[in-house]
Amino acid sequence: MSTTRIFVARLAGCAVFDRQGDRLGRVRDVVVVYRRAASPRVVGMVVEIPGRRRVFLSIGRVVSIGAGQVITTGLINVRRFEQRASEVTVLAEILGRRVALADGSGEATVEDVAIEEVGAGDWEVTQAFVRRPRSGPAPFGRGATAFVKWNEVREQDRGGRGQSAAQLIQSTADLPAADLASTLLELPEQRMVEVVHELPDERLADVLEEMPEDAAARVLARLGDDRAADVLEVMQPDDAADLIAKLSDERGEALLDLMEQDEADDVRMLLAYDPDTAGGMMTPDPIVLSGDATVAEGLALIRRHELAPALGAAVSVTLPPYEPPTGRFLGIVHFQRMLRYPPHEKLGSILDTQTEPVRADTPVAEVSRILASYNLVQVPVVDENGRLVGVVTVDDVIDRLLPDDWRSADAIETRRPSTNTAAVTTLPSRSRRASGGGAR
Repeated sequence: MSTTRIFVARLAGCAVFDRQGDRLGRVRDVVVVYRRAASPRVVGMVVEIPGRRRVFLSIGRVVSIGAGQVITTGLINVRRFEQRASEVTVLAEILGRRVALADGSGEATVEDVAIEEVGAGDWEVTQAFVRRPRSGPAPFGRGATAFVKWNEVREQDRGGRGQSAAQLIQSTADLPAADLASTLLELPEQRMVEVVHELPDERLADVLEEMPEDAAARVLARLGDDRAADVLEVMQPDDAADLIAKLSDERGEALLDLMEQDEADDVRMLLAYDPDTAGGMMTPDPIVLSGDATVAEGLALIRRHELAPALGAAVSVTLPPYEPPTGRFLGIVHFQRMLRYPPHEKLGSILDTQTEPVRADTPVAEVSRILASYNLVQVPVVDENGRLVGVVTVDDVIDRLLPDDWRSADAIETRRPSTNTAAVTTLPSRSRRASGGGAR
């Protein structure tokens, strides 16, 4: 095994492979236990495997660590990781702690720790990367940094808050919103609230869209009305409507009153529809152009980087006005069709007139049948007067048809047929060395 010193913050997100090169998951944290008169011993890693399940990988099953990857024997207990009272997670609990330096020079904050193999299969924390408080004017307001041996620091409170919310947010900056949502739901309630209050509105909106509605409603309940309204404004209107529907009528109305009128109007319109109809799950801000608009104009609109792929799959063509509810719906132009015509071609001349719109009261089951039968990514929704009021995208339908707990890794496991794989094998217990605790 490699004897290279490894800094734990650099391990976060590293891929985990078995000896055959099959990818098993990603490292999310390192687990240590404290010992008397000795540095903390590494007992394993928290690894996220497919299904966003976080499991424990014993350090004894790690073959090598380095070059941005972890190699294991391939044997992983796929039961969900449950932290023991004696265990400490480095990224979540140690980084950000205040420590006193043994040389008497004052306090510092731990920004990273190094682990090192000190014997065959035996890893421990050997070094800390710390930052001293700023003394006087300093560039960017940050103090000096230093590498110190672990036995040269004195932790002031091992049961403290650990990594600050800001540091945790920074360490998860590259996580997709769905993965960050799972991470937040696994944190203790108060810890999750601290992180939520530090997240920018746009990032929190993305995360809430990926949470189960009940969990997202609980998070929203911990926010003040002004902040909650700001977050709802930047959410997709259909997701915001689903979330407000989970709140009491009084608070939902109060938040709508605080939102910008345009965003609030979209949400109110969606709340007026039955949630199990096309109107209840549609997106009320499709791409709409006139028949005189050109292919070049259509491609420019769907090229916008903030646009969801399913929403950019087609352009709706209507009579004026071009904001829902629009003038009479004329048809749609799929982006692939636009690619087959010159930039100056008028959209009105290349309409797909075979794709019929659905009414806002069409049941979800019928909308899903239409999408599947005609291999569509989106279907337009019109009112009783033939005016476009929105579009239903395939992800809207999938989200509505899946069970409420579909985001849960436990739910995925209970529905997944049993399979035998060489890479991930369920073990009868989570074995430990004597110093790291008994079998789980």
